[in-house]
Amino acid sequence: MATNTPARVAGRTSDGAQQAFLLLRSVFTVAPILFGLDKFFNLLTDWPGYLAPWIDGIVPGTAQQAMYAVGVIEIVAGLLVAVRPRYGALVVAAWLAGIIVNLLILGNYYDVALRDFGLLAGALALWRLASR
Repeated sequence: MATNTPARVAGRTSDGAQQAFLLLRSVFTVAPILFGLDKFFNLLTDWPGYLAPWIDGIVPGTAQQAMYAVGVIEIVAGLLVAVRPRYGALVVAAWLAGIIVNLLILGNYYDVALRDFGLLAGALALWRLASR
């Protein structure tokens, strides 16, 4: 019969933290890569419509070209999470913060901004787990 000795409880806690780390690392690797790739194909949505007009006014080229650059950054961020989650998680968190600001400025996507805030919290959780 197994008992809940401190070592046994600590082992389960450690296993849970490891599982949470692997889950978050997987999600924050795959999601940015897939969303980044979609910036080139616009299958999920019309991505240029999510770019605040003032940002479109200061970046060179068209809004779609800006989305190509965003896609590359997202793909790189996902790959960074895969190989260096401690640093990649902070890059993703900062990127999500920028997206949230952009969405709040647009004023039409408060629901998406709130969702991205939850993702930002998850990225910070990954950073803390990766820092252990």
